[in-house]
Amino acid sequence: MTRPKALITGASTGIGKSYAQRLGRRGYDLVLVARDKARLEALAAELRSGGAQSEVLVADLTQSADVVQVEKKLENDGALTFFLNNAGIATVEHHLHTKVETMERLVALNVTAATRLALAAGRAFTARKSGIIVNMASAVALNPERFNGVYSGSKAFLLALSHALTRELNANGVTIQTVLPGIIRTEIWERSGKDVSTLPPERTMDVDELVDAALKGLDLGERITIPSLPDVQDLADAETARLKLGPNLSWKHPAARYKNV
Repeated sequence: MTRPKALITGASTGIGKSYAQRLGRRGYDLVLVARDKARLEALAAELRSGGAQSEVLVADLTQSADVVQVEKKLENDGALTFFLNNAGIATVEHHLHTKVETMERLVALNVTAATRLALAAGRAFTARKSGIIVNMASAVALNPERFNGVYSGSKAFLLALSHALTRELNANGVTIQTVLPGIIRTEIWERSGKDVSTLPPERTMDVDELVDAALKGLDLGERITIPSLPDVQDLADAETARLKLGPNLSWKHPAARYKNV
């Protein structure tokens, strides 16, 4: 039988690599997307030794032409049934002193590329009436005061995009899950200028534990997964409160408290 395929961005290391290893064991073949060809090829060889056929697609997703390559792969490869929207960068610069070039690169990857690829996967999977999209956001989407505002904003955007797409995708047989990790021990910290050894160990999760939890959340039918959250009812309560606002967010006239007496 033909094995299903999963396409993973940011696959060369960290969260993406761990997902690739686990999805390979779950019976998927892989399409591995990242900039680092050598690491991708090493991972592909490892996966093939375990029985998962793996294709390497070298792409810098801050570049529109490279995003187009991945969009075409999602749309044209009918075996693809799983998309992990994982590629991203962070910055630990102070809010008001974040360099323009840092902001532009972060938004290009975390927002523009992530959006384009989520929509490409959505179109492809909707046409096939089947598929899974996992958007890798961050806990700072809900707690933006704790981190650089540009990064937090990019992850809040991805969460909002997932909310907006959920109804349309679910109606067409497509599942969308958003994962909101806390602090994870990956190379993203060194790349952003932060020594991972300085992070509080009691709040820093190993990457394999995160991925195992996220996949378990997917199996449980969760549409938002916060791996560190002890009581899932807290998230349910927050969602209920958010949705309660909905009917009163747009009326013809302002609320009474804004009117002159």
